[in-house]
Amino acid sequence: MLPLNMAGNQIPVEAFLDSPLDTSQKKQLADVALNSARSAGATYADVRIGRYLNQFINTREAKVQNIVNLESFGVGIRVIVNGTWGFAATNEVNTDGVKKATGRAIAIAKANSKFQKDPVQLAPSSSYGDVSWKTPIQKNALEIPVSDKVNLLLATNAIALKNGAGFAASNLFLVNEQKYFASTEGSYIDQDIHRIWPTFNITAIDKAAGKFKTRQALSAPMGLGYEYMEPKSEDKLVGAAGFPMYKNSYDMIEDATIAAQQAKEMLSAKSVEPGKYSLVLEPNHLGLTIHESVGHPLELDRVLGYEANYAGTSFATLDKWKTGTFNYGSKQVNIFADKIQPGSLGAVGYDDEGIKCKRWDLIKDGILVNYQAIRDQVHILGQKESHGCCYSQSWSDVQFQRMANVSLAPGKDAYSVQQMVKDVEKGIFIAGRGSYSIDQQRYNFQFGGTVFYEIKNGQIVGMLNDVAYQSNTQEFWNSCVKICDEKDYRLFGSFFDGKGQPSQVSAVSHGSSTSRFNDINVINTGRTI
Repeated sequence: MLPLNMAGNQIPVEAFLDSPLDTSQKKQLADVALNSARSAGATYADVRIGRYLNQFINTREAKVQNIVNLESFGVGIRVIVNGTWGFAATNEVNTDGVKKATGRAIAIAKANSKFQKDPVQLAPSSSYGDVSWKTPIQKNALEIPVSDKVNLLLATNAIALKNGAGFAASNLFLVNEQKYFASTEGSYIDQDIHRIWPTFNITAIDKAAGKFKTRQALSAPMGLGYEYMEPKSEDKLVGAAGFPMYKNSYDMIEDATIAAQQAKEMLSAKSVEPGKYSLVLEPNHLGLTIHESVGHPLELDRVLGYEANYAGTSFATLDKWKTGTFNYGSKQVNIFADKIQPGSLGAVGYDDEGIKCKRWDLIKDGILVNYQAIRDQVHILGQKESHGCCYSQSWSDVQFQRMANVSLAPGKDAYSVQQMVKDVEKGIFIAGRGSYSIDQQRYNFQFGGTVFYEIKNGQIVGMLNDVAYQSNTQEFWNSCVKICDEKDYRLFGSFFDGKGQPSQVSAVSHGSSTSRFNDINVINTGRTI
């Protein structure tokens, strides 16, 4: 299937891979917008020329269900006039289109200024001149023949069926963001960003009992090229229950083989007894808990109540931060935000405000020390530098504060997953993500998972079903007693993290090592009251 252009017409693959404008042409168009904005009275302006390429391949058993190639290309222009933001966008990527869009942005800012109570306060930004950044990939996944990718997915399905699965569906998602940013402060930034996500669902069936169980892939979406799909022995780790985990590359065939076997095992696994347990949580599971209970509540716009309609505000209010003593977690808990973490989904050189990205602490030795904030927010914290976490999902959407890669630092002392299990008398090992819920202040929550194993007296003794744990954010993170060292550190990720109205999605990773949480309340999700 050939990719479609903006008009819905088929175009050659070569055109899909080649950029329609070179860097000098982008700079000329950007200057048209910036000069037009200045002439119309803007005190600040930035322009983003974006080309977004997406490829999605979906298969089930021995059939290809869908191959979708999408291209989006256009310009977004943001201005400040009379201390007020204005934004407009166009898919007419030429001089006239850019001038018209700039005029609309100016008009919107002037209209908004009639209702603006406080003028926008932008933190200072460096002028970077002409710079570029690219995801350090080895193989562009979009250049790999579709047939090769399809064959891998079909082979994944086949091996799962061979090992006892009743159904097998696999998918591959590829993203390439080609973004050019320029501002009236003198930055001209060209970036080429790549992401990849292989995944599957393997289902085993017990026809006699009328039951089925599904095991998801234990892959993580990554900011890497197709080299991620080529497994390397040095990237393979052994999880607590004996099955492999993957660090910087991924063995989809091996994971599907084990997934089919585990799905069959789930059909006869015993149901968990509710009660208090020590939980041993591996990174592909813990990443989602980090995302919901730390990443979102430490977004400053949620803290301030500016973001409330989409998934709520935050319990971690400014008064807690100002004390400098608020125990978000135990002393073992060090959580940082990082927009430059290699291999992560959120890794970029510069954010969508042209700010050079960095790493910063959110929770230090269990104490809340900072938030995630952008140029027009950090003055509220008394800070003078943006954290560099502004993002827009496309050229046609305005950029705003988004979650950085938020990760739990590994333990400082040598400590393996196997040692952690040996130290547990009564516990549950949980791998992979599952269903979850969390309240509107990101405080009270419940999380499930993909696979569960019972731990007794330092030994894995068998698989469990119907497991979910309940806690609140502060209680949960204060129950963290041990974290494995950096050898076990891995990334979890989300391709489609939603926020805002109109809603936008972003891609973000969360790193951690396997961690233990004591005395957590576990419920049985299969029992009714």
